[in-house]
Parts: sequence; structure tokens; C-alpha cells
Amino acid sequence: MISKHLEKIKLKNSRLSTKLIITYILLTVIPMGLLGVLAYYEYTKSIEEKVGEYIPKLLKQANNNLENNLGELERLPELIYSSSDVMSVLRDSSYKNQSELHRDQFVVESFLTNTYLGNSSEILGAFLLSKNRSFVSTRIPYQGFNLGNQSLPYGEEHDLGEKIELILPKQASLKFEGNPPYLLIMKQVTDFDNRKSLGTLFLAVKLSFIKNVLADLEEEKNATMWVMDENGQVIFHTDPSKIGSVFSEINDYPLNYGSFQIETAHKKTLISVNKSAKHKWILVHSIPLKHLTMGTDMVRNVIVLAFFTLVIITSLISVFLAWSVTKPIKKLGHIMQEVKQGNLHVSIPIYSNDEVGVLAQSFDSMLTEIRDLIRKNYSIEIRQKNAELYALQSQINPHFMYNTLQTINMAVEDGESETVVEMVTLLGRMLRYSLSNKERLVPISQEVDHIQDYLKIQKYRFEERLTYSVNTELDSGSYFTPKFILQPLVENSIKYGLEKRKGLNIEINVKQILNKYGNQDILFTVRDNGPGINEEKLAELNSKLKSDPMGKRESGFGILNVHARVMMMFGDHYELQVHSSLEEGTEVTIQTPAIRRSEVMNYSGIQEEGVRNEAN
Repeated sequence: MISKHLEKIKLKNSRLSTKLIITYILLTVIPMGLLGVLAYYEYTKSIEEKVGEYIPKLLKQANNNLENNLGELERLPELIYSSSDVMSVLRDSSYKNQSELHRDQFVVESFLTNTYLGNSSEILGAFLLSKNRSFVSTRIPYQGFNLGNQSLPYGEEHDLGEKIELILPKQASLKFEGNPPYLLIMKQVTDFDNRKSLGTLFLAVKLSFIKNVLADLEEEKNATMWVMDENGQVIFHTDPSKIGSVFSEINDYPLNYGSFQIETAHKKTLISVNKSAKHKWILVHSIPLKHLTMGTDMVRNVIVLAFFTLVIITSLISVFLAWSVTKPIKKLGHIMQEVKQGNLHVSIPIYSNDEVGVLAQSFDSMLTEIRDLIRKNYSIEIRQKNAELYALQSQINPHFMYNTLQTINMAVEDGESETVVEMVTLLGRMLRYSLSNKERLVPISQEVDHIQDYLKIQKYRFEERLTYSVNTELDSGSYFTPKFILQPLVENSIKYGLEKRKGLNIEINVKQILNKYGNQDILFTVRDNGPGINEEKLAELNSKLKSDPMGKRESGFGILNVHARVMMMFGDHYELQVHSSLEEGTEVTIQTPAIRRSEVMNYSGIQEEGVRNEAN
């Protein structure tokens, strides 16, 4: 019977057009149709798998953020130790007259209001229980929290030590107006001097901080999210009415991290969970699978329509498109091979403005930018190396070495052994600092110590003619600065100041400021009472600072060198400025970013080993 059916559909005597149509259907239409069905199935399955892998990662990040927020909240009770007045009240006996009790209550509650309610909008209230006294400061009215409240299993003294206790929603009868969900943080206040408990501090924190952390995950309106503890106690839920309830199905969950499917009432749901490390909170994300694949159904319908359209059109235009597209692509491929072999000066012909033409144009622009970047980076590197070389040479200046050794020689002849030892020590530290030139950025404290060593040596040389002061208004060991930016400025002050002055005073100030963009900067100021600079020379110096200081090597190169290094390292908006008036003195300021140790690598481009050596 099968053979009879095959004889009926023999194509031997059919028209050629029929044969081509059937051949096209067998070789193109049917495979494309089957491929489309398979692609739809795999695409739907892939969406489920990708979402199942992606959401747990988001939940893990969200849990980390929750842990960080909780860590910050758990540190808030420690602020109470910063108030000596409050600690004094807590140490006092609870038996006082009424006026003293009111005074103590005002002191403590004012502290609670200013410290906790004033600095954080998430804190609903602060409650401090101590020796049969209660001190309360709340943002909104409340009820259910007092010394006689038996619904709270916590008295005034607890065996908490330094631990923090978290009281979850609905575990306490405390309620605020409007019934906002909250989390209660409990911390024992301890008198560390006497090893006694002074009371217990409770902070009621709105659960809005959890909602803020989960905001990005809640964009899908069909998803449900909640946070619960290991026992299923719901701490936060996208449905506020379920906060405080117990999620009994938690024991049926097969895992604590990852995704799995459940089926209830013929509806499949994708569940993703993540458990935090410290507080053991479980973050759950639930979404019906049909909402994940809803977009694919529309895509399927569009693909079916496009499929039949393309079957007709592609047969006519495929040959033409293949020829018109592959020819320029092959040409571009040959050019790319030349670039791969190192020829960056190839010529790329652009025949059209279509995608291939745009690709060729973009590739040509990329080559141009690469060539420019190579030239620019090479130039900057050469300028930086020259600047470092000039800075190092200034430290081994023959005149400075000769004058210093001459001063040491005179001290030896006069028998001033202590002076000799100190000057040799100072000189040794300066030379060691100069020769250890592995780091471009050093702690401000080292740069300040170096300039103080230099000024001490000059003080031995010029004695009463030279006075100085160095003031730092910041933690100089925590911030970094380019090396050798102060000594060239001080050298100029001494060189030109003592030429026309019998006495010279130099003031060096280092402080932290806010720049015009609101970022932290460091301001170095070197001020002297020397003869000053006339307007013509000051204008000439400022002109050099604004042009190309590295090309100038005449008088004033030390200042130009510092200016060039600061601009190259930090950008044009960081610079050296000179302000001076005749017979009144000169002031030089340098503004640099406030660079901490963790940010050194972003500016210096040195190896991590150099930073480690600096730390040691």
C-alpha cells in the first residue's frame, strides 16, 4: 500500500517549477519551520534557566547590601558612649528627687533625639531603660513600650555583653501610629570602667531600608519577594499584611541558595532563594513561569508571520545580498589582517553608508585614535620621566651638598659633636628619600618630614637669619602626594629671600579643602616674607605656567617642574599658583586631589609592590 502512494507522488514527469518549489520546501521551508519550533522551545527553556541563575545572584547581592545596612544600624548604639553627660546620668542611682529626674530625662532624651532621630529618617524611636527609669524619644506617637510591659521578654539587664539582639516584627507589642513595620535593635549599655550594666538601648528602625535594597528586584510587578528568618518568621514582604506571619512551607524548600520550580493548582512558579551569612536571613523571590515567557509568545507569532514573508522574499534577494555584503566584508577582512601584522597606516576604502560602510568607517576612526593615543602616551611618559629626573637632580645639587658639608666641617672644628651627628643624620635621611625613587606618590607625612629635614639643615647654615614653621591640618599619614613638590618651592624662597633680606621667615601649611566640584583636595601653601616679585616677572612666570613648562629650563625651573608634574598626573584643573607683591613676600599654592592609599594605583601607575614597600 505504501508503494502505491509513492508511485502517485513520483516527480519524474512533473514541471521544473514544481520540482524547484518542492525542493525549496524540503531543503528550506521545512527545516526552517522545524528550527523555529525548536528555537522557540529552547529559547523558553533558556529564559527559565537564565532567570533561575541570574536572580539568585541578585538576591546574594541584595543580601550583602542588607547585611551592610544592618551592620551600620548595629553600630548606632555605640554612639551613646560618646556622650559623657548621658553616661553620667546612667551611672547615677535611680533614686532622686523629681527635679533631678526631669533634668536627667531632658539630657538623655535630647541626646537620643539629636543623635538617632536627627541623623536618620529610618529610626522611628529610641528607648533607653536604666535602673527603673525609661528615656524615650520617638518620631511619631507609640504605645505598648514601658517598664511594666510583660509582652517583651527583655528586662533592663541582660547577659548580652557586646552582642546585638534583633527583635523581629510582631515579636514585641510596641506599636507606632499608622502601624509602620519596624525592626527593634537591642544593645546593652555597659560601664566598662566598673564592668556593670547601665541599662538597655532599643532602636526601632523602619523596614524601609529593606524595601530600598530590594527596589531593583521589585520592578517586575508579577513577582513576590519576602525576607524571613530560619524559622519562617516573615521580616519583610511585598504584601505588608504578611509581615510578622510565619511561612510554614520553608521546611519544604530543597535548598538555601539557587532556584527551583514548584507547581500549585496547575500553575508553575519559579522560586529563587538566598541565605545571608551572618544573620541567617532568607531572601525569597517568587514569580509564575508564564510571566517569564509571556514575551516569547508574542515573539513566536511575529516569527511565524515573518517566516512566511521571508520564504518568499529571501529566495529573490538572497543571492544579490550575499554578493553585495560579502565582497566589501572580505576586503575589510584583508585590511584587518594587515593591521594585525602591525601596519597601522592602512587605507580603508568606504564604498557605502550601510552597516558595512559604517563598520569600515568605525574601524578607520579606531585606527586613527590608536595612532593618536600611542603618540600622546609616549609623549606623556617621556615628560613624566624627565620631570622625575629633574626632581632627583635638585636633591643632589652640588651647591647644596657643598654648603651642607662646609657647615658640618665648621661644626667639627668647633667641637659641636651633637650638631655634626644631627646634620649627618638629616643629610642621610634626605639622600635616602631622594634615591628611593620607586614611588611617584608618597604619604604627605614623608614629604613634610623631608622638607623639615631640609629646613633644619638650612637653619644650621643661616642660623638666626632663617625661621620657619610647618603646619599640617589633616592626618598626613593617610593621604598621598607627588614626591619632591615642596623642596623646589622652599629652595626658591631661601635663594631669593636671603639675597635681599637679613632675615627670612617661611611658613608651610598643608590642609584639606573642598574643590568647586565638591570633592576633597589637599592644598599646600609655601609663604615667605621675602622681597617679592615685580608685576612684569610675575606675569612672565604665570605665562610659563600656562604654556609648556617642560620646555623652559631657565630661572624658576623648579616651580615649573612641580607645576608640570601636578598637571600631567592629575589634569589641567590641578595646578601651581604664584601670588606675590614687592616688599611683601611671595605665596605659592599647590592643589592636588586627596588621595588615600587605596587610590594610589589610580594615579601613579606603579606596581603594588611599591605601595607595600611604602606602607612598611
